Amino acid sequence: MKTFQSLLSAVAIVGIVHVEAFQPSAGQCRFASNVARAPATSALSSTETDEETTAAAVVPSIEPKEAVKLFGRLAEKYIMLDDSGGMCCYSACKDCEYRLPDGGYKMADQSASRPKWIPTYEQRKFENLGKEHEAKWRTSIYSDDVTAVTQDEFVAAILEMDFATPLGGPFVSKSAGKMEDTAAAAVLFDVLADGSEKLARRKMSRRLQELSDGEQGLTWPNFSAALGVE
Repeated sequence: MKTFQSLLSAVAIVGIVHVEAFQPSAGQCRFASNVARAPATSALSSTETDEETTAAAVVPSIEPKEAVKLFGRLAEKYIMLDDSGGMCCYSACKDCEYRLPDGGYKMADQSASRPKWIPTYEQRKFENLGKEHEAKWRTSIYSDDVTAVTQDEFVAAILEMDFATPLGGPFVSKSAGKMEDTAAAAVLFDVLADGSEKLARRKMSRRLQELSDGEQGLTWPNFSAALGVE
């Protein structure tokens, strides 16, 4: 009998030792708990950040005809170029100082059948030729008292300008030239203001020169490219 009881006691002791041997330590419990509670949000946070970045980079898409409606308000049929051009006799003289590298002539001014250029200058005067021209954008958007405008003022002035079917871009008749969507005008302001809240008259002239690659007038190809129109 005593032998049987001794055997039972031995089994009980072994069982207790066995259970205690597999009890996790306090450090293991904390590690397991931390792993269980570790947030699995890093991928989601990255996705949200990418979406926010993409949304911030979105630029309004401008329809080509809407860009034409804008260009047709700012462009002109006449532009003044180089006052030395009027000094040429246009007789194809050899080594003429008034000839261009490609063989063409320096012109004092040019005219087109339809609006073709947005002059990059505010005002130009060739006293030796008795010619003077003030850009339409200068007189329509600015005045002697107003030398800088906000985006709202810029857009409002554009809407007041008359539209004429220009050279370049898809055809838009004069009767269809009404601007109901002002997105193109707002984007043009942003392009010209280049981060500023107001667009100064002199800065507009300088930015037009930059966008025209140094030419005296901004034509449709460069104008549409500046607005991101394809």
